[in-house]
Amino acid sequence: MALKSAIRNLRNNPHLLFVRLPNLLSFLCIIVGVVWLLLLPLNEYSRNTYISENALLPGQVHAYFTGSEQNIFRGYKQELEGLLNVGQKSEDGQDQVELTPVISNKIRSVFEASGLKVATQKYEYKSAGITHEGENTYGIIHAPRGDATEAIVLIATWKTANDELNLNGVTLALTLARYFKRWSLWSKDIIFLITPDSKSGTQAWVDAYHDLQPESVQPLPLKSGALQGAVAIEYPFDHRFKNLHIVYDGVNGQLPNLDLFNTAVAIAGGQMGIGSNLQEMWEHDDSYEARLQTMLRGMAKQGLGYATGAHSSFMPYHIDAITLQTKGEGWEDEMALGRTIESLCRSLNNLLEHLHQSFFFYLLMQSNRFVSIGTYLPSAMLIAGNFTIMAIALWMRTGYHEDAKSDMSSDSSQSKKKGSASVTSKSGKPVGLNGPAVAERLLALPLTLVTGLHLLGLVPLYIFNTIPHQFFTTATYIFVVVDIVLPLILAVLLSNGLGLSTPLVPQQYLLIKSFALLLLGLSLSTLATLNFSLSLTIGLLCAPLSFITRSDCSSNPQRFALSGLGLGLLNLLSPPAVLLGACQYTGVSVETVLTEAAYGWDVWGMWTQVVVWCVWWPAWLIGCVLLGSSIF
Repeated sequence: MALKSAIRNLRNNPHLLFVRLPNLLSFLCIIVGVVWLLLLPLNEYSRNTYISENALLPGQVHAYFTGSEQNIFRGYKQELEGLLNVGQKSEDGQDQVELTPVISNKIRSVFEASGLKVATQKYEYKSAGITHEGENTYGIIHAPRGDATEAIVLIATWKTANDELNLNGVTLALTLARYFKRWSLWSKDIIFLITPDSKSGTQAWVDAYHDLQPESVQPLPLKSGALQGAVAIEYPFDHRFKNLHIVYDGVNGQLPNLDLFNTAVAIAGGQMGIGSNLQEMWEHDDSYEARLQTMLRGMAKQGLGYATGAHSSFMPYHIDAITLQTKGEGWEDEMALGRTIESLCRSLNNLLEHLHQSFFFYLLMQSNRFVSIGTYLPSAMLIAGNFTIMAIALWMRTGYHEDAKSDMSSDSSQSKKKGSASVTSKSGKPVGLNGPAVAERLLALPLTLVTGLHLLGLVPLYIFNTIPHQFFTTATYIFVVVDIVLPLILAVLLSNGLGLSTPLVPQQYLLIKSFALLLLGLSLSTLATLNFSLSLTIGLLCAPLSFITRSDCSSNPQRFALSGLGLGLLNLLSPPAVLLGACQYTGVSVETVLTEAAYGWDVWGMWTQVVVWCVWWPAWLIGCVLLGSSIF
């Protein structure tokens, strides 16, 4: 009886049903979503990593890469050093190296002398007014026990992801090529790929390998079978190293199969005795704070969606790949790294089918601890769901006469006394026993406006992906000004009815907000399954949009003050303002970030900008327009 009474009171109180209850539910969704995320590092919500594919057998074979191979390594390194043209130091203190055709010919001759089939590929990309060009050299060891239907790729780039000279990494790849050629145990082809850098070279090669290269990239004259995995080597200094830093983040937040990461950790730590790090957490004490920081760092890279190394270009083709980076000063040398790579390739060589049993969606918080998608996904879904709740509540609210709601309680009590089926409200509109009368929704203008503003996002998307890099900073500040002025202009037009004979009614403003929140909720819910971190981040930045509304204060000064304060707060959460704040916090220039983003759009196929300008920015713009309409 108490439940029935509560439902009856809720139904007879439209303000509670359509305003207070949805606001409360939306707020609870956001709070629970954030708390859920913060609980993930606890032991109760995360679990230890494990290898699902038994065929990998990590660390079960003896690695023979040692002894005389070190002399080969030193000989190759001395030859390459003599050919490198090391010039002046760059701003960050790194050597500026000019990769001449002589070096490419030397790499080719070493591969040929080792018995590999060798080919080269020239490429050129243009992005943000910058030309990226170079020549890839690669050699293939055809498997003595295979039929050339599957292959493993070993990558060594002359420039690491941090633009350091990777001389030891390239030398180690050449030494491993000579060493692997002498073994008859391979059931898969081994491809050794040497590229000028970790951004464009690997992308040009893997695109051409699948015949999807642009016209500025040469096709590959030599190919093998389906690529089962890829490992990139980065050893940019001469001294011995302490740990291996495993980089696994891919383009658009894609991740390799967790079995590949676990295999690398098991071989490095269990077989070779080398420590493993991830997400630049050099001192991880397995505390809650360290786990949370590692997880958030991984989420930040996943949310941005950029390539973190040479391995990232393989992810869009469902090729599992990682990069092994040497870090610190310790007792491990190039032979230890070579044995690690040998054992890793032996494990991949054991595969009978493509890696599929383990997880492709996960959050790592330590080298041996992770959270699967079934555990972390509700966090982003709850935050995205709050927009859908508000959109449905606003839709229901627009189905009733606004002035009838305020009179419903008193009129319904009068109807009970009279025993009639319906009465008339003070405004002259009919009010039934079960609530106010249904109103006709005016959908044309709200649908047109919301659709038009989402299409308007194509303008900044085009501008920031086509203008030269030197204008990025200026364009960002211009858009900050545009974001201040444009909502006010649209608010004035809406207040005047967009030139129509009748101005907009309150119902239409509610419908505009309802459609905007519905699109935002649907987009973020879908995005959460593809890029959890990006969906969660944008959902939190857009959370105030669920609660902002047009001010209905009768006092003009109070209405102006509330609307102006709301606009000021929302402008701090606009995409350009968030970009400027993030650059100020991290110390990275706006030009660098946007140049990387434009390069990602042109070369990597990164679609983070689409979500920013066609999902986040239109929703934010509509929120500002609704607040601005209260002023005029």
